[in-house]
Amino acid sequence: MHPHSSPSHCHATSAPGPGDAPAYMGLPHERVLRPRFYVALALTLPVLVLAMGPMLPLPLAPSLSPRLNGWLQLVLTTPVFFWSGAFFIRRWAKSLRERDPNMFTLTVTGTGAAYFYSAAAVLFGRHFPAALHTGAHGVPLYFEATAFITTIVLLGQILEQRAHARTDAAIRALMDLAPATAHRVRDGREEDVPVAGIAIGDLLRVRPGEKLPVDGTLSEGAGDLDESMLTGEPDPVAKTVGAKVSAGTLNTTGSFLFRADRVGDATLLAQIIRLVEEARNSEAPIQRLADRVSAWFVPTVAATAVLTFVLWLWLGPAPAVVHALVNAVAVLIIACPCALGLATPVSLVTGIGRGARAGILVKDAAALERLTSATVVLVDKTGTLTEGKPRVVSLEPASSFTADEFLALTASAESPSEHPLARALVAAAHDRNLTLAPATGFSAEPGQGVTARVNGHLVHVHRAPADSTAHADATLIGVTIDNTFSGTIALADSIKPTTPAAISELHRLGLRIVMVTGDREATARAVAGELGIDSVHAGVTPAGKQRLVREHQARGEVVVFAGDGLNDSPALAAADIGIAMGTGTDVALHSAGLVLVKGDLRALTRAVHLSRATLANIKQNLFFAFLYNGLGIPVAAGLLYPFTGWLLSPMLASVAMSLSSISVVANALRLRHARLQA
Repeated sequence: MHPHSSPSHCHATSAPGPGDAPAYMGLPHERVLRPRFYVALALTLPVLVLAMGPMLPLPLAPSLSPRLNGWLQLVLTTPVFFWSGAFFIRRWAKSLRERDPNMFTLTVTGTGAAYFYSAAAVLFGRHFPAALHTGAHGVPLYFEATAFITTIVLLGQILEQRAHARTDAAIRALMDLAPATAHRVRDGREEDVPVAGIAIGDLLRVRPGEKLPVDGTLSEGAGDLDESMLTGEPDPVAKTVGAKVSAGTLNTTGSFLFRADRVGDATLLAQIIRLVEEARNSEAPIQRLADRVSAWFVPTVAATAVLTFVLWLWLGPAPAVVHALVNAVAVLIIACPCALGLATPVSLVTGIGRGARAGILVKDAAALERLTSATVVLVDKTGTLTEGKPRVVSLEPASSFTADEFLALTASAESPSEHPLARALVAAAHDRNLTLAPATGFSAEPGQGVTARVNGHLVHVHRAPADSTAHADATLIGVTIDNTFSGTIALADSIKPTTPAAISELHRLGLRIVMVTGDREATARAVAGELGIDSVHAGVTPAGKQRLVREHQARGEVVVFAGDGLNDSPALAAADIGIAMGTGTDVALHSAGLVLVKGDLRALTRAVHLSRATLANIKQNLFFAFLYNGLGIPVAAGLLYPFTGWLLSPMLASVAMSLSSISVVANALRLRHARLQA
């Protein structure tokens, strides 16, 4: 959130000194606030005794003259107001200087009015009007309100800090996942090295019960890895030679060697932490509503306090000045917008942390909010609905090439590509023990194919001709060699086992599912029919996918696009909510607002549940904050006094204000245990 956008103003830090750097929500760390709270508490208790003593049967009361009592209260309250409340005074001054009203504008104005009025009464009380001298105790003092309110607000800030610390628990747990050392194997010898010293290509050993230090590929042995903190799935995943493994996952059984592929900030775990931290700093649209309300709220409250003072001064009973001051201060205190400021950010931070534990990375808080109102999901096929691991099932070369020659040329041309079909062709060539030649002049056009020169041949791999009818349930690609069409290759890609249940749940949540794929019509309709998908667009180019997103948006629909490939990036960026599979390309991940770590559509259903739970929680918090202020301000202004004779003291107003903030935080923390399954 922008440092000058109003709800979080209750946490803005101005000119922090050494050790006062902002921690959570812009507050100094609680270890900075705690000593000030302890001093405030130690000084406030005797102030309360001195202030209330004359009204209670305490032995201290008769032994002190009113003048000595007043001086003691002044001496004890001054460090509470100026030292313990120093952060509040700084922020109050900054809010006036920058014309940026916030919680401290109200709090310090109220406590300052009580303090300076009382100090003037102690120093110059004999010059005050006779109407203000009530009984034997002289001019009423309100030091206890200043001291108590400062102390209770400090306590509230400390409790909020601890609550915010708990909302970050999932992120801190992710940070703690990677071990500090690793077992590196070189020349047959094993040595323990710091994780920071691991280089790409190093061979590392992992034993049962150990966590993986970096990302890599398993090269020897096998193990069952607990990936729950990255994917949200509780069951260990069996890993064998060739499987990809991630930093921070736990090896439950087996021992294996793996080769480091990504280290340091490049690991999946480091990227997750970075994405979650970026999301915490993004702002949801509903936050702007709170910003707009708060921009009017503080000036309105200040005007209400002034009006309260004037009306009590004009219509109130004697001493009118005292009643006017007390009620105006109570209005300022009870209306502090801290609960309003906390309502959205604390829910978002908690929801983002909950998502991280369930395999949902929220890169943009706005995407999380918009997902609640989504109406249609446009979904890519390969790698999203299907495994993304197609296999060659048929080779149909022209008579001028043998099957092996045809496959070798095609796989060589595709070898520099990242596309799943390219990987499948290369794998099929390796399975036949074919030697791949270097591809020169390689060029790729997303959705159209690749062109390269291999062993003197110009090879163009593209979509199969429209009249190809063979293998209705397979993906067909055509190959043109030296400008002559030279045959087709059929590849089959199985549907992910979890996809049918995910599609069914998305339908139950009220979403319409549209498949958008570059594959041919027959293959797309075969997959869509098996899954019960509502409609299909086949043979779509990357620009066409983006155009379909725009068309649905033009009809007033809120569009989710889920994909994993480079050719999905334009649509991911254009969609209201772009959702990338964590198994996809880096470009797709950067174009999306949410990332599903495991690349499983079930995580999309969890994301929808998370979005709805988070937005409902925000709305509850905003309702509580507005209801609290709607009821509290009139009571503090004295609206009930003509009917009941009851007034709200500034001290009780400060307690109510702090409790409202704590209740909002407590409600938001319920998201940590939100159920994300049907």
